[in-house]
Amino acid sequence: MPDSVTALFEMYKTLTVVGLSSKPARPSYGVSAYMLAHGFRIIPVNPHEASVLGQKAYGSLDEVPGPLEIVVVFRRSECVPEVIESAIRKGAKVVWMQEGVFNDEAAAHARQAGLTVIQDRCILKEHAKRFVTEGI
Repeated sequence: MPDSVTALFEMYKTLTVVGLSSKPARPSYGVSAYMLAHGFRIIPVNPHEASVLGQKAYGSLDEVPGPLEIVVVFRRSECVPEVIESAIRKGAKVVWMQEGVFNDEAAAHARQAGLTVIQDRCILKEHAKRFVTEGI
């Protein structure tokens, strides 16, 4: 029986990455490049970028067309409530806050709105330990 995180990876293949930077040294870039290489579609959200990893970037979650699957948050914890509000408006299924990013109040609000919430966990590490059999 797969765990709930494994089920998310199997169910959803589009990651809308809030705070994705085009700078290769940034964690958001490395994590997104890894997920792209492992079959996920990446939608960058950063008002300071035109495109990242060859994908058109959007200035905000609200500008991203269509419904959202997993919203990955690479922003400071205090920015999370605004991201959560947009994710709820856009009908996202999951909000995934990267390591060091958490906001219990916003997470509770997202859960009340029907979203799955993961806080303070790296999506790359969680994917790798479930699906990658060789070293990263």
